Amino acid sequence: MTTKKWSFFSIYILLAMQIIACDSSLGDKTLETQTSLARASDNRLIATAQIANPSSFPRLSQHYYFSYYDLGLNTDNVTYLKAVKLDNNLSSANVLPSEIIDQDLDGKLDGVLVSVPLQSEQIINIGLYAVDKAPALLKLTQAELSHKIGGNWVEHQKYPGTSYKEYVGGSFVNVPELTTPAQYTDHSNWIRYEGPGIESDKIAYRIYADSRNGFDIFGKSTPEPTLQKIGQDGYSSYHEMQFWGMDLLKVGKSLGAGGFGLWHEKKLHLVSDLKQHKVNILENGALRSAFAIEYQDWKNPENTQNLKATFSMQAGSSLVHTTLDFALPVTTMAVGVVKHPETELITGELDITGKAYSYIASWGKQALDGSHLGMAIFFRKQDWQENTTDDANYISVLSPNGEPTSTNSRAQRLDYYFDAVWAVQSGITTKEEYIQYLQQQAEKLTILPRVRLKTTASKALQDKELTATTALEMSEKLANSEIQRKGFTYQYDGWDVSRKRLPKFEYDIVGLYPQSLYQLSLATGKAQYKAGIEKITASFIEDGGGIKRYNSDTFNIDAVAPGRAVLALYKETQLPKYKLAADTLRKQLAEQPRTSEGAFWHKQIYPYQLWLDGVYMGMPFMAEYDLLFDNGKYLHEVVKEFVLTQTYLKDASTGLYFHAWDESKQQEWADPTSGLSKEIWARGLGWFAMALVDVLDIIPASLGELRAPLLTITQDLATALVEHQDDATGTWWQIMDKPQAIGNYRESSASAMFTYFLAKAVSNNYIDTSYKKFAEKAYKGLLNEFVLVHENGTISMTNQCYVAGLGYGRDGSYEYYMSEPVWKNDPKGTGPFILAGVAMSEMLRKSNNEH
Repeated sequence: MTTKKWSFFSIYILLAMQIIACDSSLGDKTLETQTSLARASDNRLIATAQIANPSSFPRLSQHYYFSYYDLGLNTDNVTYLKAVKLDNNLSSANVLPSEIIDQDLDGKLDGVLVSVPLQSEQIINIGLYAVDKAPALLKLTQAELSHKIGGNWVEHQKYPGTSYKEYVGGSFVNVPELTTPAQYTDHSNWIRYEGPGIESDKIAYRIYADSRNGFDIFGKSTPEPTLQKIGQDGYSSYHEMQFWGMDLLKVGKSLGAGGFGLWHEKKLHLVSDLKQHKVNILENGALRSAFAIEYQDWKNPENTQNLKATFSMQAGSSLVHTTLDFALPVTTMAVGVVKHPETELITGELDITGKAYSYIASWGKQALDGSHLGMAIFFRKQDWQENTTDDANYISVLSPNGEPTSTNSRAQRLDYYFDAVWAVQSGITTKEEYIQYLQQQAEKLTILPRVRLKTTASKALQDKELTATTALEMSEKLANSEIQRKGFTYQYDGWDVSRKRLPKFEYDIVGLYPQSLYQLSLATGKAQYKAGIEKITASFIEDGGGIKRYNSDTFNIDAVAPGRAVLALYKETQLPKYKLAADTLRKQLAEQPRTSEGAFWHKQIYPYQLWLDGVYMGMPFMAEYDLLFDNGKYLHEVVKEFVLTQTYLKDASTGLYFHAWDESKQQEWADPTSGLSKEIWARGLGWFAMALVDVLDIIPASLGELRAPLLTITQDLATALVEHQDDATGTWWQIMDKPQAIGNYRESSASAMFTYFLAKAVSNNYIDTSYKKFAEKAYKGLLNEFVLVHENGTISMTNQCYVAGLGYGRDGSYEYYMSEPVWKNDPKGTGPFILAGVAMSEMLRKSNNEH
């Protein structure tokens, strides 16, 4: 691939290449070491971060955002930050471009965007320092809005019986906002180039602020800001090559280069019939710019509503992030690009996980100068419904998701990216080169850089001596933080803030999280933590014992896990409705389909499949229910589940366990010989580990013969875990046996689960006391690697795998596990963290003979 050289841009790239010339990896150098050696002694250190490129191709225009919140800074005050790259031997530092931005575009600066050019698989370390003024930057993005003043509106005849008004005379002035007057229409010559514009150093776009709502492209022959030069002499000049570039696209009545409209009854309805457009420039920075258009009183076949579209760009990229906020629900939206003659439609992979990105794109000689032009839409698979066409467009049909706010519970949101690549600027001249570009962009959107953030604000907490008291305090601190951030929003009539949907009766938000708060209440004697089961779990249980948003016919074993919280409610209150609800869940297990030897299927739609996750979801509840109501009659079935799991899922070479096993050996993720999935996923094994010690706690010690297999499995697993514990941090990796593989990262939810397992197993003599040091190392690793302290005193837990499963686009490959988002403060991580602190406190109290 060849790339056109620009003198200005070459300087920028040269600087970037100088910054990344050495593949610097500080490895696991401590925050103190980085601080003492970094050459920025005149400024206050806020944080250090290790940033890894998870791709096998360079990301020379990679940006990463650090929020004030995560950095422990006051979000009400602007703090200017300078980013420096720490080199291989820490003998010098290089300044990286960085800019304070308003990430959520609410009018308040909230963090720093850092340009971090990365070579293939490169790891670099940076320091963030508070400085007195914003660092000087080359301006590489712009959002612009300009209209005429000093002239007059003049009426013209367009066709017999029709007329339009043109603004004659006057001169253009840039404005931060405008609302289109009633007489404004296309070619009124009032708004320069007919709408707001946005650009990066790569390319520029304009969006018509009239009934067409078309998206158009300005190709650039220079990386410098260009929009201010366009259209000063009217509409015609930019349709020919100018010193800055030219208009590239014939839009007509199409969506243009990434526009949107309602998809209703298999037909596109443009955003045309509305009262007016209100345009606001939201950000006009060197590295990032943004604007918004409010489409007021948009009449469409489904309703009349207000729609706000927000557009943002970053330096070094031709992508525009587009967010559509709907005041009222709509069913589906069409987003797409114009379908020109002799162009090809290119579609991306759709057999992928929900939050991964795919695309549609067009390619061909469709630029107005006769050169090749590619246009694309990037969307999340979870939003996608179908790809289609009409006479004028290539279309992806997408569904907005619910996003209720405190003022509008009916609001919805949809976000996607549009993109254009001009061969003259990009050097991409063939379809094959363009497809490679599309695949890389989709990967960059799906798999963000791996970041290990260490902040000065967190250091004091992490340096505390580990005692039974401090471990319990940490569990309280995270519990209090989550309650302060979210309240009890997971209740039936609340909102699942992680999945952006109504809460379901499921394992994490209704089961694990409130159950962890309940265990914290028992450990501390503080009754307020019982509100988790009282306000969340109890809200799903009807007076007659029915369970809201639960369907036993799916035989989803995940839905059984909240049963432990239901049993806790019954023990606390003795109310019959909780016993009846628990009976319903136990009945599901009695009827749950099983493998030929009796292992529970994970779900009805996952036939013949035994997952590590499912052991935790069903067996602790089954054991506890059995002792409460069936006198231990079925405990042997609980133990059998663990034995079968060990038999079929354990890896003989590592002692670890694969994620799942398909007895039928028919699933795409299953090895055709063994039926095993491909990888050893940490949290899958974490669920199994927690289930082991929980069930051992439940089955009475007097049943020694029954417990014996569980003790053997526990001891074997403990050995395997410490052999794969990260030496530097005491934590564990997302794919446990491949710590050096590209994109792999230390994962916090599994690390918390293994910490809980080791601490509880040591505390209750399930494993030798020699494992105590490994449990302590793991807990300290949790604090050092994954805890951030915020300015208001709350804390967060970072680097959590959002979710992972198998089937339905999840092929179980290493690449799949890397493609799942990395999250923070999700119940699948915060619950185990709280439990780990409780277990660690108990272990230390017992070992020190504390009371």
